[in-house]
Amino acid sequence: MRQVTVEVVISAPREQVFDLVADLSRRPSFTDHYLKDFRLARANPVGRGAAARFLLESGMFSERGEISITECDRPRRIVEQGRVGRLGRSRLAAVYDFIRETNDMTRVRLTTFAEPRTAVDRFKHRGIHRWIKRQSRKSLERLRKLCEEPGHQIPRAVSIAGFEALTNPRFGAHVPAHGESGFGASESAG
Repeated sequence: MRQVTVEVVISAPREQVFDLVADLSRRPSFTDHYLKDFRLARANPVGRGAAARFLLESGMFSERGEISITECDRPRRIVEQGRVGRLGRSRLAAVYDFIRETNDMTRVRLTTFAEPRTAVDRFKHRGIHRWIKRQSRKSLERLRKLCEEPGHQIPRAVSIAGFEALTNPRFGAHVPAHGESGFGASESAG
């Protein structure tokens, strides 16, 4: 697939727009029209190391994919890399650049690129750059509406299935679940 670049000007501070895009748990609020079944791959959905899996659904094909944030330079740039397609053969990259126009205006530039690995993948991805450009433009327009509308409510964040923050181990230590007394509880029960 060819490199595709789209951009939009948003009437919001650069830091606010950056924080919304850097949080993968909020990503479906502006990309769910073409990224279906969006799931977090790691507990921390924000910044470098955050990852997610999704179904890229178009009229011609549906392919599973995954992305992770490899570079997060607040509030200037986010670089995402991942895999898409059968067995994750094709490489995928997305770069968000946040350019300050004025104090309350931000230009967001999204550049996407996919590198099909096999001849079959190249055939399937032929002409897909036009579809990706339309979907990317639509997602940036939805992002603009989220940031600009007064009193806007950002939809509920996506979470990891079965993840309960209060039972998450902290700093490598075990945190007992409700009803557990801690270490040795199983020994005294027998």
